[in-house]
Amino acid sequence: METSRTPVALSATPYLPSERDTARTVAAIAALAQPTRLAIFRRLVEYAPDGLNAGAIGAALDLAPATLSFHLKELANAGLVTDQREGRHIRYRADLAAMNALVGYLTDNCCRGQGRIADGTACTTGCAPVACAPNPPRARKKA
Repeated sequence: METSRTPVALSATPYLPSERDTARTVAAIAALAQPTRLAIFRRLVEYAPDGLNAGAIGAALDLAPATLSFHLKELANAGLVTDQREGRHIRYRADLAAMNALVGYLTDNCCRGQGRIADGTACTTGCAPVACAPNPPRARKKA
C-alpha cells in the first residue's frame, strides 16, 4: 500500500508565487535544513528511483529506528519522500519531481531582474544551476 502524497507542483508564475507555493517551499527547505534529514534525503536521492528500506537507511547512517522514523516522517510531511509497504518492510523513495520543483521554484526568476531577460527565455549566464558531476567514490579507511 503506497502512501500517496501530492507532488510539490509549483505555479509557473515567475514573479508572484502563490502563498501555497511559498508555504510548500518553506516546508521543504525547513525539512532539509536539519543535518540528519539532509543526509537521509541525499541517501535516498543516491538510490533513486528504487529507494531503500528503513533498515538500510538506518544502517548506512547509523541511526536508531525511532530517530530515523521521526526524520522520515518530517521529510514525508514536507512532500520530499514517499513510502511504500513491502510486506513487513517500508521502502522510502526521494520524490525527485518535488526536488526538481523546489530547485525550479528557487531559480525561477534567475536573470529576470532589471530587464536582463524579459521574454521568459532560459538563463544563459553562469548563475543558472547545472547538474554536478558525480563525486568520485570515497576510499575506504583500512581498519
